[in-house]
Amino acid sequence: MPQTDLSPASTHVASEGALHDVLIIGGGLVGASLAIALDRLGLAVGLVEAAPPGAVPPVFDERNLSFAEATVNALTALGVMRKLRAPTGAIERIHVSRSGDFGRTLLDAARHGRSEFGRVVIARDFGEALEARLGELQHLRRYRPMRFLGLEEDNPDARVVRVAGETGEHRLRTRLLVGADGTRSGVRDALGIGADEHDYAQTLFVTRLRAERTPDGTAYERFGNDGPTALLPRGDRHFGLIHGVARGEADAVAAMDEAAFLARVQEAFGWRAGRFLSCGARSAYPVTRMMAQALAAPRAVLVGNAAQTIHPIGAQGFNLGLRDALTLAELIEDARRGDPGFDCGDAALLARHAQRRQDDRGRTMAFSDGLARFTSNDSELLRPLRSLGLFAADRLPSAQAFLVGAAMGYRGDVPALCRTPATAGAA
Repeated sequence: MPQTDLSPASTHVASEGALHDVLIIGGGLVGASLAIALDRLGLAVGLVEAAPPGAVPPVFDERNLSFAEATVNALTALGVMRKLRAPTGAIERIHVSRSGDFGRTLLDAARHGRSEFGRVVIARDFGEALEARLGELQHLRRYRPMRFLGLEEDNPDARVVRVAGETGEHRLRTRLLVGADGTRSGVRDALGIGADEHDYAQTLFVTRLRAERTPDGTAYERFGNDGPTALLPRGDRHFGLIHGVARGEADAVAAMDEAAFLARVQEAFGWRAGRFLSCGARSAYPVTRMMAQALAAPRAVLVGNAAQTIHPIGAQGFNLGLRDALTLAELIEDARRGDPGFDCGDAALLARHAQRRQDDRGRTMAFSDGLARFTSNDSELLRPLRSLGLFAADRLPSAQAFLVGAAMGYRGDVPALCRTPATAGAA
């Protein structure tokens, strides 16, 4: 099947009627990563981005991203990790406890023959690394700033996508449409795919925190009635802080001065890192769960938060979304190996993608949702069960193996790029 020769990554003016092999809606973490993974296949790929050239999308803020080892492996192979400019922090141990409960779980990478479980990366730095890598691509056409408007009537050979930007409304054609446009996905709505949602009634505050003790490679997760408080070991001698509060308290916590906020976090977390000394600007995010009722429609597929948005407990969100993108890219690569003109919107391929993602997606969603509900329930009856669970996870090899595999991103049918050991760019 012939391909249309589209302009490279630097071009951002819509060409009416241009036919893409793949058109990605959403230039965030997962959408950009998918574009990079597909470029090496020589496909005509388009990326519709809301942010204009030279601007970093809002998702690339001061949040701290926990990259599992599988994610580090894949992003190293894709040439992204070497573009990072800020130092990353190694996660060598994971310490889990709950306020008011006995026991704790400690996962130590050295005990499992590893030097680390993954890396902590600043979202803004990651965004700039992705942007630098996107600028090197040879086959990508970027449409920015541009927003998705909707779809034309079904066409058996291609999807017709309506977009709008500074030059007005345009129509783009693609053999495969990818919705990577976040939890409130316009693509998902346009495809008529429903979603199951749950509001945890929690708000997470995210910032950079300096403590008396500098990070030593330990990531801490401290559960409480209103959500988790986590400290992640960054590479700049600070911790990345995530602090959960009940939704009704969010405005009051946001209004706190630095000293009051630090005192609140100190009370929730304890003194394992010593006294908390200072923190940076705070951002707040409401916590919800969303699971799309289907991953694919004719000539269309959902990835990342458009497919599922999970509680950030356990830091699985981006890692899961990246595996969505890399599985899709791997299936396309395998199909094109035997047929260079393969139609990327092939229904059988999309069915295989949905089938391959079923186990990882379902188990990761169940794990994060169950953990969030179980650890935030303040019932006195659950305390001994939680304490027993922490004790068992700390002592039983089978429980440790399950948690370690999840922490490192090796759950279910993992894409090949995730299994290739990183050789450079991970530091």
